[in-house]
Amino acid sequence: MTILKITKTLLIAFCVLNFNFFSIVNNSEANEKVTVVATTGMIADAVYNVGGDMVELKVLMGAGVDPHAYRQTRTDIIAMANADLVLWNGLYLEAQMEEFLLELGLDNNVVAVAEKIPGNLLIGSEDYEGRYDPHLWMNPNLWSRVVLNVRDALINVKPSAADEFRANANNYLDKVSELVRYANKVLSSVPAENRILLTSHDAFNYFGNAYGFEVIGIQGISTESEAGLQRISILVDMLIERNVKAVFIETSVSDRNIRALVEGAQAAGHEVIIGGELFSDAMGEPNTYKGTYIGMIDSNATSISLALGGNAPKKGMLNNL
Repeated sequence: MTILKITKTLLIAFCVLNFNFFSIVNNSEANEKVTVVATTGMIADAVYNVGGDMVELKVLMGAGVDPHAYRQTRTDIIAMANADLVLWNGLYLEAQMEEFLLELGLDNNVVAVAEKIPGNLLIGSEDYEGRYDPHLWMNPNLWSRVVLNVRDALINVKPSAADEFRANANNYLDKVSELVRYANKVLSSVPAENRILLTSHDAFNYFGNAYGFEVIGIQGISTESEAGLQRISILVDMLIERNVKAVFIETSVSDRNIRALVEGAQAAGHEVIIGGELFSDAMGEPNTYKGTYIGMIDSNATSISLALGGNAPKKGMLNNL
């Protein structure tokens, strides 16, 4: 064999070995999961549905946790610092964590998914000047935009899985569209004079805009605000004057103020009931239907419709309640 042939053979072998090596590296990268930390269950649900098996997900705030008051733990800090991607709502929802998350974002991939929504679609905050109401998930059509922001954040971290992320997002948004149709149907059946939604705090303004309800919270947009006796007295008078028959408690907020309101109305001779338990700032228990975004909104829409004189199936959109 000539020197030329030997050199050519060695070169081919070298190229084959290098091709196989880089193929192994690339396959390893392709199969590697994206580690994601999400602050709230609603964001985590979007990550789970869009990312599927391609993400390793940690959610900081579980069922019944109030995001307005939540502070990061030592374990949270370590998880976020080591994650490929940190997703938070923003718009001052995670008020006690905001400073930390902004600082973390200087050197890490941190995205406030709700802050990417155009300002003309947002509702102003009465509690904080220059800020917006953060409870976007109460309007599924608006929340669909947040899902797309989650999709884009995942694609940015793992471009090789862009097609899968897009397909998963489309499938998930089809389900959200079905939810929109159901909510429109059952909530439009509530008589116009009954469309007063009184809850513990102002988490339902986007809901009210979407479905034509007047929304009244005992507390403001943030649960950090306090309701005094005068506020309770004013609301008792309103319940009587407008003949409101049902009010609602929230899973992530103390029911103390709502029960005081009910007792005050009853003492004045007006019968009002607690129409149900609504999911406001947190979803239901993990691994349950109400522990999903679809289940959360389905439960809210169904409970509100039934309590305020509308027509809705007692077991909800998918017969899962």
